[in-house]
Amino acid sequence: MGSQGFNGQKNGKRLGITDPISLGGPSEYDVIKTKELGEFLADAGLYETHEEAIRREEVLGRLDQIVKVWVKKVSRARGLNEQLVQEANAKIFTFGSYRLGVHGPGADIDTLCVGPRHADRDEDFFGELKKMLLETPDVTELHPVPDAHVPVMRFKLYGVSIDLLYARLSLWVIPDDLDISQDSILQNADDKTVRSLNGCRVTDQILSLVPNIQNFRTTLRCMRFWAKRRGVYSNVAGFLGGINWALLVARICQLYPNALPNMLVSRFFRVYTQWRWPNPVMLCAIEEGSLGLQIWDPRKNPKDKFHLMPIITPAYPSMNSSYNVSASTLRIMTEEFKRGHNICEAMVLNNGSWLELFEPYRFFEAYKNYLQIDIVAECDEDMMNWKGWVESRIRYLVLKIERDTFKLLQCHPHPGDFLDRSNPFHCSYFLGLQRKEGVSVNEAKKFDIRSTVDEFKGNVGSYTSWKPGMDINVTHIKRRDLPAYVFPGGIRPIRPARVSVEERRAPDTSVASSLDAGTSTDVNVVDGPVDDTRKRKREEDDELTAPKLLVNDGLSTNGFSVGVPINVVAPEGVSANDLVGRSGAKTEILDHNNEAISGQLVSGETEKLATEKLMSGQYEFVQQLEELEELDGSIQDKNLSGTAKENDMESSAIKEVTSSVPISNNTTGAFSGLQVNGSLEELEAPELDVPLPMATHATAAAQRKPIIRFSFTSLAKATGNST
Repeated sequence: MGSQGFNGQKNGKRLGITDPISLGGPSEYDVIKTKELGEFLADAGLYETHEEAIRREEVLGRLDQIVKVWVKKVSRARGLNEQLVQEANAKIFTFGSYRLGVHGPGADIDTLCVGPRHADRDEDFFGELKKMLLETPDVTELHPVPDAHVPVMRFKLYGVSIDLLYARLSLWVIPDDLDISQDSILQNADDKTVRSLNGCRVTDQILSLVPNIQNFRTTLRCMRFWAKRRGVYSNVAGFLGGINWALLVARICQLYPNALPNMLVSRFFRVYTQWRWPNPVMLCAIEEGSLGLQIWDPRKNPKDKFHLMPIITPAYPSMNSSYNVSASTLRIMTEEFKRGHNICEAMVLNNGSWLELFEPYRFFEAYKNYLQIDIVAECDEDMMNWKGWVESRIRYLVLKIERDTFKLLQCHPHPGDFLDRSNPFHCSYFLGLQRKEGVSVNEAKKFDIRSTVDEFKGNVGSYTSWKPGMDINVTHIKRRDLPAYVFPGGIRPIRPARVSVEERRAPDTSVASSLDAGTSTDVNVVDGPVDDTRKRKREEDDELTAPKLLVNDGLSTNGFSVGVPINVVAPEGVSANDLVGRSGAKTEILDHNNEAISGQLVSGETEKLATEKLMSGQYEFVQQLEELEELDGSIQDKNLSGTAKENDMESSAIKEVTSSVPISNNTTGAFSGLQVNGSLEELEAPELDVPLPMATHATAAAQRKPIIRFSFTSLAKATGNST
């Protein structure tokens, strides 16, 4: 249970950059629903057993022994005297979901090895330590990635997946009581060490900035599970990853310090439904520090101005952890926040349930048109490397399509991949395509993305570790032509002639007995949106008439398979219409309960005003963005930059939260004078003008460029002619 007497401070310090919205304690309803939520998460298999927990501790102990032997071996090879060799030490830290306490069965452990100044990353960590791991019988599936933005060594130790980073400090001896939370630890550290240390430092800061760690963990476990079920858990695909969800949940815990997980989940959706991106989410003030490291600051760093959904890390140097988010993925997540908010409010009237909230998103029923990206390689190692590279480039394809179609063609990247069991060296990715809703266009309007696709393939083809056999092909397909591998069991579902909203929203009647929260099954299986009737109307308008993209003759389209989804049962009698238009009634019930349980808990209307207030005041980013939109048609969509605009009257509270963006110490005032244009996030000039190095080894012909045409029917009478 939450700490009912918490006053928004911890160790005499205020948690967060603003005061809490509510200090009220839980109601009887919250206690009951929180218990139900805990049982639901346990039944879903999100908690590991006691035996598994002990095994993980043993694995970490064994890893610690290995790196201690390694550092002494390196010290001796460097010619240090025997005393220094005996004093030589390396230390293992954990971070990520394991350190936060929200990992599930089978999840990997994010670890950091901290070593002394004479233990080099390239020669010693990726050289000598790699050799030692290869010679260790209990180590399997070793895969070093030294060229990554954050270099990592991936392997399994006693069957437990490990991601091992390395930080080389300027110390000759690493003490056993080393405190890496101190900023001085970054003194004279190289960029890769700073990035490697960041995970541990951020994780520890998050735990120190939440009022109740247990409530935070339960809420975060819930939101991670929800994000995977709804297909919005993937940093590499342009959605949010583990650290992003942790920061968002931690901020809600600060705003409602005495709330139980049931209320925290509900307020999560309420607050972020009203949040006006790109106002940043922050747990504490940004510190400039004394080491001169670059921090997130749109006033000084041009790239920071283009971040659409900034979620700032609390440890120095503060960074935007969600720079991968695009206009398309932000739109999708915003819609999902609204859906979650509607269901949580319906639950108050017994018209919703946890089952409905976690209903998987049916991605392959949501769109009529898709882009299919097929990749092949000749062996396991090549496939693993090639797959990782292509996966990291897909978000650039989304950005380029947004750019080349003036954001009129919207993309929805599926966060998972699909494997062909008949060909283990064949993997596919998918993007859902649709015309932007509400845009008036000519009947003959075309979306010609041939050059966009060629540019993407050229960028992928610039892979420095390319080997013969690595290939990629991009194809436009319609829903009826989706290969069977994308469906559970490889069996295409039979589509009825007419499907009602309730029937399409209702999941299968079988319920899986368990779920591994750390596997790709959670992410790969997705389900349809709340407003399926409107989606269907939009899909039928979006008719593609052009020929498909060229198909690679060497790729098989048969025999694909994916993990079986976890099916849930919708509560009897619940329909989509039950979740809409009840906010007034719900507010009355909430107000009644709140006043009866605790005089400290503000009423529903007062809480909305407080939430709106959080986003008003000093931070003028959104207002300037809207002004620039009127002057420049290439500015990002108003629907994304002003998410809460429609709710200004009833949610005048969240504004102040995003307005308070202080940078402590050597800063003057809040962010102002920020200017934004329509440039693509993170797209450098070299990436936009990549030649086509794959011309010698790519099988897709360059002469016949694929064209995608949308034959539009007129929607509403809208503004003028389209671009």
